[in-house]
Amino acid sequence: MDKNAKIYVAGHTGMVGSAIVRKLESDGFHNLILRTRNELNLLDQDAVMKFYKETSPEYVFIAAARVGGIYANNTLRAEFIYENLQIQNNLIHLSYESGVKKLLFLGSSCIYPRNAPQPMKEEYLLTGVLEPTNEPYALAKIAGIKMCESYYNQFACQFFAVMPTNAYGPNDNYDLKTSHALPALMRKIHEAKVSGAKEVTVWGSGKPTREFIHVDDIADACIFVMDKDFSQFYEQGLTHLNVGTGSETSIEGLAGLLSETVGYQGNIKYDNSKPDGVPHKVMDLGRIDKLGWKHKIDLEDGLALVYTSFVDNYDNHKFSENSIFEKKRK
Repeated sequence: MDKNAKIYVAGHTGMVGSAIVRKLESDGFHNLILRTRNELNLLDQDAVMKFYKETSPEYVFIAAARVGGIYANNTLRAEFIYENLQIQNNLIHLSYESGVKKLLFLGSSCIYPRNAPQPMKEEYLLTGVLEPTNEPYALAKIAGIKMCESYYNQFACQFFAVMPTNAYGPNDNYDLKTSHALPALMRKIHEAKVSGAKEVTVWGSGKPTREFIHVDDIADACIFVMDKDFSQFYEQGLTHLNVGTGSETSIEGLAGLLSETVGYQGNIKYDNSKPDGVPHKVMDLGRIDKLGWKHKIDLEDGLALVYTSFVDNYDNHKFSENSIFEKKRK
């Protein structure tokens, strides 16, 4: 990408989108196109069409999505599939109609079957049953991958997808009912330390393993991949590239690391009545490794950085646990 290129980052206020913006700006890209949710409703195709006509972006990063942890995914199933399909359909199709040079779609490792062999290779997509608790979200992300592939096959569009594993970092969501495991645990353990609580309860058995990657590494990988010719991937039969660290950590192990980071000395209790989700999830990174990309931030260092930011901004976090569940239908 030329430093003067017009680059649209959809979802720039979110955790991944804001990291992409930081990386682009640090690399000298200065012609970024950014819109908040209030400025541009990505669910509204007419509004998105008008935006594309007015701005004519050359490159598009799709980091906008409706996201959340197990509870939110399993409770708001209709909203998760509808909103994610609508957002990506509008952006991908109108990128084609507007002549966008290249587009990178960000998916999620939840696209893989619940019991996929570990580590998960790109070709395991659509080879088995998905994890039920986040199936609507996963199906939407799979549709996004296939939409990019279809627009390449029919129209030769340079549209491609990357699949990051579990992200964490600045601008994360710490709402206990909608957040992912890591930020929820960080908040619980921090508040237990501050209040002097002797025990923290964690959902599930603590046995499932996850692969955590700092969001700055995801941003670095996205810009790295965007600079490649996407045709080479499709010619190899690839529809997406995995992005991760290659290291897995159990939820129990994560709770231990967070306790050390926070300085909490109480007990961790596991609530086996709550779902675990996918039992194991670690990426095969062979293909992106061969391209020359590797993560830079180890989990222990990343947790220390994020916790410092969390504490510094604690009073500014909006913990509106019940807000999204009080939405009334008209």
